[in-house]
Amino acid sequence: MNWISNVVRPKIRNYFARRDTPENLWIKCPDTGQLVFYKDVEANQFVIPGSNYHMRMGAMARLKSIFDNETWFDIAVPAVPLDPLKFRDERRYTDRLKDARSKTGTNDAIKLGFGKLEGLPVVIGVQDFEFMGGSLGMAAGEAVIKGLETAVEKGTPFIVFAASGGARMQEGILSLMQLPRTTVAVQMLREARKPYIVVLTNPTTGGVTASYAMLGDVHIAEPGALIGFAGPRVIEQTIREKLPEGFQRAEYLRDHGMVDMVVHRRQLRPTLANLCRIFTKTQAKPPADNLPVAAIA
Repeated sequence: MNWISNVVRPKIRNYFARRDTPENLWIKCPDTGQLVFYKDVEANQFVIPGSNYHMRMGAMARLKSIFDNETWFDIAVPAVPLDPLKFRDERRYTDRLKDARSKTGTNDAIKLGFGKLEGLPVVIGVQDFEFMGGSLGMAAGEAVIKGLETAVEKGTPFIVFAASGGARMQEGILSLMQLPRTTVAVQMLREARKPYIVVLTNPTTGGVTASYAMLGDVHIAEPGALIGFAGPRVIEQTIREKLPEGFQRAEYLRDHGMVDMVVHRRQLRPTLANLCRIFTKTQAKPPADNLPVAAIA
């Protein structure tokens, strides 16, 4: 073998080799099938520009989109037993948790933050569907309770973004116990007379809908979000009837009184800020150029 075989040929092969394309360079719209550049969707808060289809949004991206200057303080959640039932199906529960944490960069399905929304201090909890379907287990239940307790302690509104397939089956009855526990915590916030605002995203189902997700002072839904306890297919099989078109979707539920409003993601931040001002009886801060001379001085 000589230098032509060892050096020149490999370089030529590398030059003409097919370059790998990143998997997330393009996104296919689930509604229209349109291919959209990922960066365009990301810049549009994960809303498909043409169809306005609202993609799922991770916890970090959601917090950045709501808090002022994309900054906040993380709120620590009390530790819980990792695998209390030693559960195993096709895989060990501990392995599933490890994969979910690696994939999302969060410790469990709900991430908490404390910061400002248009100058108003708020506590926000975001449920990440990418973490085992946003399932409600002991850690997620503790996160909701901790968020509500922090809001009471700091005297702020509590905003939760719900996204879940229901209770976490790997934790059995311990996951179901989070339903009454979070309900009691919501009542604690209500007794402190602090606002509780719920944003229902796609999907919000199961035990989450049967507990803290439907106990807010105001319920906002994102366009097209699936919201309900059981899925439409299960309901159809149970009652043996065809459900109305759009059943359990955000717009249908708004028209039938289950949610208060459906808000596009681009309008979500000002809508939440306005609701917080109304509930806390706080005036909006005027722009700096409109301040009185005495206030500027």
